[in-house]
Amino acid sequence: MDDDGSDCLISVDCTDYKVTVKKGRPKAWFSYKFRNTGLRYEIGLCIKTGYIVWVHGPFPCGDYNDITIFRSALLHELDENERVECDDGYGGEAPSFCKIPKKQKNYDDDDKLIMRGLVRSRQETVNKRLKQFNCLKVPFRHDVIYHAKFFRAAAVLTQLSIKHVEPLFAVDYND
Repeated sequence: MDDDGSDCLISVDCTDYKVTVKKGRPKAWFSYKFRNTGLRYEIGLCIKTGYIVWVHGPFPCGDYNDITIFRSALLHELDENERVECDDGYGGEAPSFCKIPKKQKNYDDDDKLIMRGLVRSRQETVNKRLKQFNCLKVPFRHDVIYHAKFFRAAAVLTQLSIKHVEPLFAVDYND
């Protein structure tokens, strides 16, 4: 795919999934999103196509917030002057590596804010599609070491659906 000169080529977000941890409820696994134990994954979408281009995880929710996960891998994959569109959970890297709504508000006109909101909305749509799979929708009751295999299978099926069956809505991104 041709580079159109935008400094952001992907959008990225983390999403949590409920898991059952057999040995108590250690703080390392605690997700404040659903007040229970969980695993967190980082998902990246190509802004032009909406295709899933990055999956990173799993991480115990309590020990790893969005920015820590970003710094562990994706940050090191970015080219010079390349950034990602993301939400407020990545505030520690703005504006060097991340475009974040609250950090850019004073610099963007209304059309750009709407465009960037659509990019983040599409990201949430993919998170929602992943959670349609029962193995990710309900608490995962098997050994957590197997969760990544189920998640990646769901990500591949979701990507195939995006490409061949039910594409995501288009976003005209020019930033």
